[in-house]
Amino acid sequence: MRAMPDSRKRVAFYGDDFTGSTDAMEALTLAGLRTVLFLERPAPATLRTEFADSEAFGIAGVSRSLTPAEMERELPEAFRLMAESGAAICHYKTCSTFDSAPEVGNIGRAIELARRTFVRQRYVPLLVGAPALKRYTVFGQHFAALNGVAHRLDRHPVMSRHPMTPMREADLLRHLAGQTDLPGALVDIVEQSGSLEEVQAAIDRKVADGAAVVLFDALDRERLAKVGGLLWREAAAEPLFVAGSSGIEYALAACWQAEGRTEPRTRFPSPGPAEPLLFVSGSCSSVTQSQIDFALAHGFAGIRVDPADWIGDDRPEETVRQLAREALSLLADGRSVLLFSAKGPEDASIARTRSGLAANGRGSADSGRLIGERLGLVCRAVLEERPLKRIAIAGGDTSGFVMKQLGVYAMEMAAPLVPGAPLCRAYSRDGRFDGLEVVLKGGQMGGEDFFAQVREGRAS
Repeated sequence: MRAMPDSRKRVAFYGDDFTGSTDAMEALTLAGLRTVLFLERPAPATLRTEFADSEAFGIAGVSRSLTPAEMERELPEAFRLMAESGAAICHYKTCSTFDSAPEVGNIGRAIELARRTFVRQRYVPLLVGAPALKRYTVFGQHFAALNGVAHRLDRHPVMSRHPMTPMREADLLRHLAGQTDLPGALVDIVEQSGSLEEVQAAIDRKVADGAAVVLFDALDRERLAKVGGLLWREAAAEPLFVAGSSGIEYALAACWQAEGRTEPRTRFPSPGPAEPLLFVSGSCSSVTQSQIDFALAHGFAGIRVDPADWIGDDRPEETVRQLAREALSLLADGRSVLLFSAKGPEDASIARTRSGLAANGRGSADSGRLIGERLGLVCRAVLEERPLKRIAIAGGDTSGFVMKQLGVYAMEMAAPLVPGAPLCRAYSRDGRFDGLEVVLKGGQMGGEDFFAQVREGRAS
């Protein structure tokens, strides 16, 4: 194995959305590495000074909602920063459900762009399964659990009907082939049952046969540790670019722990309860829908907004002030407030918003910006008047815009709550929000009592 570079960075990653980025940060922190997640591309000097003792860092990106042309403007600089950081592993972090499409969030295009930076790399490893999150890849077919039941991705009750990137193909290499001409190959669970040398030989054969992308099945921790060992071995000569979910971080952690390279972190200060809280949701997932319903049935005050009303709004400041006043009044009464834009994928507001955007010459992809920016302004207005200890945000776009409104430029994990959605401490340029406790939740994360867990500071 090569010695670690002076920078001591083991992993650098770019998350294709905000909530998924905290997932990767959590996996590395639990593995025992101090990990910092930046909400904007950091200057190299920041890595060398303010966070010099960090062993891993990430950039919470937005490429999951970008077109291929927009990705070409967004990703190359991030890839160069990762490569120049000295990190052994440079990871393009995707959602563990791999939702993407040729026209938006194109993972194949991201891999093509990365190959311009990592030009001497033999192949790009791809690992999407993350058993810790109940995501599995078996013989190249991807599965995700919902309410304890694993569903093939193209039959998944949520992902097969995703409003932006519905997953109609469970074969990951076939799905990826619709996004890139790069040839792919699979190392399946049977091949992974051999020794490390035998699995390496299988990889070498596939690369020799022309594979540019090699997908690894992921079913359990034992095989995951073996994949982690193979990735770490491949990174011995120079930085290795990899693509896929936080399964990559979990695989590396399993390898490091088996080899005694790191001690898992199991103790965190108890966050304790924090009430009242402000919860902001721009998610239209059915999982988030059940969480909203549960919260409203257990004492939370709900404020429903209709994004369709914001299109063409010529007095946005007044709309923001009105919503903030309503939230502040409820918070003053000691109520935790849930501000949400939709309840599930069938919510009528989704169609109204899309129709309104189309009538104004804008695409449905603009809905994330519309909702995120407005909810971010409301959240800031509330916190300026009523400082809170903790907030929670559901939805990738919404999370990004709210954090930007609060001047947050970096975060670290403070304590585990729900796998993939830890409690974080925010670093903000605005002293009023520096140190704020934040939970960012992806649409599929958490049980129905998620919001109550955040309020109570209770880990799953």
